[in-house]
Amino acid sequence: MLIVHVFAHVKPEHVEAFRRASIENARASLKEPGIARFDVVQQLDDPTRFALLEVYRAEEDTARHKATEHYARWRDAVEPMLAEPRSRERYRNLWPEDASWETVGA
Repeated sequence: MLIVHVFAHVKPEHVEAFRRASIENARASLKEPGIARFDVVQQLDDPTRFALLEVYRAEEDTARHKATEHYARWRDAVEPMLAEPRSRERYRNLWPEDASWETVGA
């Protein structure tokens, strides 16, 4: 499992549009067989800051995700909404065990 956290700082006037676009992208992403989880969260003390928490079954699933129409639509829509470029951090899974992700959300 590969876990990616994407951080986005959005211009205040675009918070609601970013939220809607990101939730739409997350819903479509969860239909991809290589994605075990895709969460969209908003920072409590600064609503212009978001994180996307993405759990991929394998490294190559990240490239497949970035090749989807829904990802391209989201990327192109949110780019002008950002106050600064997105950043990301990559993690390896420790717990729950990889096999347990199959039942998360089931």
